[in-house]
Amino acid sequence: MRPKLLPLFVSVTVFSLIFALSLPAQDTNSASVLFTESLQELMDTPVSIVSGSPENLSTAAAAVSVITQEDIQRSGAMNIPDALRLVPGLDVARLDAHTWAVSSRGFNDVFADKLLVMIDGRTVYTPLFSGVFWDVQDTLMEDIDRIEVVRGPGATVWGANAVNGVINIITRSAANSQGVLVSGGGGSPEGDFANFRYGAKLDDGVFLKVYGKYFNRDGSNLPRGSEAGDAWSMARGGFRLDVDRTNQNQFTVQGDAYAGHEHETYMLPMPMSTIGNLSGGNLLGRWTHTLSEDSQLNVQAYYDHTYRNVGIFSEDRDTFDLSAQHNFHLGERQEVTWGADYRHTQGHIIDSPYISFVDPQRSLDLYSAFAQDDIALVDTNLHLTLGSKFEHNDFTGFEVQPSARVVWTPGGRQAWWGAVSRAVRTPSQAESDVVLKTTRVAILGNPDMLAEELTAYEMGYRLQPLDRLTLDLSGFYNHYDRLRSEELVLTARGPSAQVGNGLAGQGYGGEAAATVQPLTMWRLRGGFSYCQVNIDGDDIARTAELLEDSTPRYQFFLRSSLDLPQHITLDATFRYVDGISFPASPIASTITDIPSYATFDLRLAWTPCRNFEVAIVGQNLAQSQHLEFAPTFIPTQQTAVTRNVYGKITLRF
Repeated sequence: MRPKLLPLFVSVTVFSLIFALSLPAQDTNSASVLFTESLQELMDTPVSIVSGSPENLSTAAAAVSVITQEDIQRSGAMNIPDALRLVPGLDVARLDAHTWAVSSRGFNDVFADKLLVMIDGRTVYTPLFSGVFWDVQDTLMEDIDRIEVVRGPGATVWGANAVNGVINIITRSAANSQGVLVSGGGGSPEGDFANFRYGAKLDDGVFLKVYGKYFNRDGSNLPRGSEAGDAWSMARGGFRLDVDRTNQNQFTVQGDAYAGHEHETYMLPMPMSTIGNLSGGNLLGRWTHTLSEDSQLNVQAYYDHTYRNVGIFSEDRDTFDLSAQHNFHLGERQEVTWGADYRHTQGHIIDSPYISFVDPQRSLDLYSAFAQDDIALVDTNLHLTLGSKFEHNDFTGFEVQPSARVVWTPGGRQAWWGAVSRAVRTPSQAESDVVLKTTRVAILGNPDMLAEELTAYEMGYRLQPLDRLTLDLSGFYNHYDRLRSEELVLTARGPSAQVGNGLAGQGYGGEAAATVQPLTMWRLRGGFSYCQVNIDGDDIARTAELLEDSTPRYQFFLRSSLDLPQHITLDATFRYVDGISFPASPIASTITDIPSYATFDLRLAWTPCRNFEVAIVGQNLAQSQHLEFAPTFIPTQQTAVTRNVYGKITLRF
């Protein structure tokens, strides 16, 4: 059946195109949702995730992608992880209704720890396991301006944990979010959802917006088709105030708060159903001061509070962060960017019979500074960027993370780039202090654990040979040392597995992306990635094989977007993901295979006027359900991703 999916996808697209051409030409000044940016404008999108300062996407010396607001809207994605599926080389897998595994260039897991994620510059990874709880990373999807993604290390600017990738989710300013937006809908298993936003101009250069959202999502299915009992609901609200009265100073104050519940079943060894309580909030302030035409100072501070009680453990955590960044020109050929950051986090963990911590109320401090110099070697055609991050953490002490990047733009709308970088992943509190009791063996933390190390070699090529065609190629070779392992130790309670640094390995592969617009009304976008991870070393939990096989070797997607007459848009996305497997782990004695899968999504929307849109979205339409991932260290149920159909109405005024 799966080999027929691609022809079916192509048939739908071709039929839609024929249908479009057969209808009367539409007035381009009408309210139809036409493509808002040309391919050239997309290539010139300013991104700051690579160097910390704005630069054009087309000349960035890294494997960088940008997901625009238009991409998010037209994909029908209802959450951030699903939107990230639009990036070639990112591995996004859903474990159950509210749990995702997201990684870049290998090492995927629910507790993936080599991907740094930020929302408006606020780091959202937890020091509990150096990863991201994706179920609480959310905002109004219509408020996201763009998502910048770097595949590969970004530690020179962003620090530890920016090992295999960096993601920054950037929301729209209050000035660009004026008026009222109301949207809502429902479906199965998407459930019911409602969104609200109001933006107003308070004074000259002073803008405010507030928003709220709520959803109640149905549970997923077990592999055999019965209900898994993992439904979840969440309410969230927030605000943003932007002050821009002068050309020299801009101020932003923004905050969010959320609360919700999620159902989960743990196999411990008897099934235990729980209702988890999640809540939190954050407050961020940013001051941008323009010193001169080519010099700017940014100062940012934020406070973040999270509470998580999911049955097998409970955590209360407070984080405070203060950072500053300054860029200036040194002569005619150099641009220097430097900055410093201080972060303090305090956690309070309540143990359970299954998870406990040696120090459940541990506080952590992180001090860091970085400096980077962008040097124009040959006029503006050849640039060399040298820099390094210097950090001190409470686990491993002082760490240095340098990089060198070069980009050559010989003309003809093309760019060649290459990079050599060092990045580290510092241990987490769990790896240092945890006692995890599984059905087979206890896993013990190690207070002497060292930082994992990466030396990365990358190169890439971008080309826009035609106004309606862009190509983006990248390749990488990663060498890892001191990777986390589980090693046999004898304790008073018997044999246990202790966390250590007994593994090393290599990762290599590449990504290719292309966008073509054969007609003004029709845009095609595709992406392909290959990733191979080889791990050296043995331990009782067979972590080496777990790390090697938990990431698909091949991934492919093809996306078609059509602006049809009569104010109708049709978007279709075909995805193929290679199979993965999970060898014997601390919680399983058999191999779990996740077969390869292919599926497609469709979104049909009608926008008769600028203030109204109705859309019907179908996701994972190829089959009634499919598997994408499996539990690893925490024994939850394995569930399937089901076909999802929902409707949505949006009003703007």
